[in-house]
Amino acid sequence: MSEIINSGIECLKQEAEAILQLIPRMGDEFEQAVRLISNCQGKVIVTGVGKSGHIGSKIAATGTPSFYLNPLDAYHGDLGMIAAGDVVMAISYSGNTDELLRFVPLILDRQIPIIGISGNPDSLLARYSTIHLNISVHHEADPLNLAPTSSTTATLAMGGALACAFIRYRHFNEADFAQFHPGGTLGKRLLGRVRDFMATDHLETWKVSPQDMLSDVIIRISEGKKGLVVALSPMAEEGLYQVEGIITDGDMRRAMQKYREQFFSLKVEDVMSRNPKRIHDDAKLSEAADLMLSNSIHALIVLDDKEQFCGIIDYFACQ
Repeated sequence: MSEIINSGIECLKQEAEAILQLIPRMGDEFEQAVRLISNCQGKVIVTGVGKSGHIGSKIAATGTPSFYLNPLDAYHGDLGMIAAGDVVMAISYSGNTDELLRFVPLILDRQIPIIGISGNPDSLLARYSTIHLNISVHHEADPLNLAPTSSTTATLAMGGALACAFIRYRHFNEADFAQFHPGGTLGKRLLGRVRDFMATDHLETWKVSPQDMLSDVIIRISEGKKGLVVALSPMAEEGLYQVEGIITDGDMRRAMQKYREQFFSLKVEDVMSRNPKRIHDDAKLSEAADLMLSNSIHALIVLDDKEQFCGIIDYFACQ
């Protein structure tokens, strides 16, 4: 094994060890911090300088309403973003970072509680924090013991631990999580509506009549690029159509195998699947995905508020 690979493995071991060293410190202070965040009536403001600031920015993006504030910006007008009812999470591995410590009196003057995260329980940050969490490490992972590696890993892990404990304490569910992460996959599925993600680009191609010949339908299935067409019949009210069934490319293959030379004399109504699974365009993507999974199908026809066929939603669009 090369020296380069060995160096990488050693780094991972030391960073993993730094995380494990946090476990014995998960005591009353940690529980108090989670309760303080949970009872916060305002926002959680995460602050830090340099590498601690980068880690703080990630922690602030994890869940509960929060944002990252650079202490330097607070001196130039952004202090007004902090109000009564907020909680400040201040991060500094040394606990004595000058730019951060000059920010602390401004917070204390407003009687806003501080959750301090540092590697020095005797630091000024620890002394002035309402609650202090110790994330000290025995050694940085780099050979010179200088570059923030194990310490930033421990800080990030502590932030993750706070977030996970907060989620359990507040009994968050998937829908709650999606409210804070609307742009992610989960947010898309739980908040997105079928109408926003369904395909409509080949709508007329997908429409066939129960009396159409299968030979014509083969071409439509290929052109429509969704692997199916929808059989519609006119309703009594002019301009409205009723869904009679669907034919998929799988139905076509099975019909060819079953009927062989008689296949091209068949009509849509002879082989279509009647009463196909459908969903309305205002349904959530999660409902569409669950319906497809429970029925082992890859797509659903979509109906509007007048029960008219208006699109197709497939499983990949729900992811």
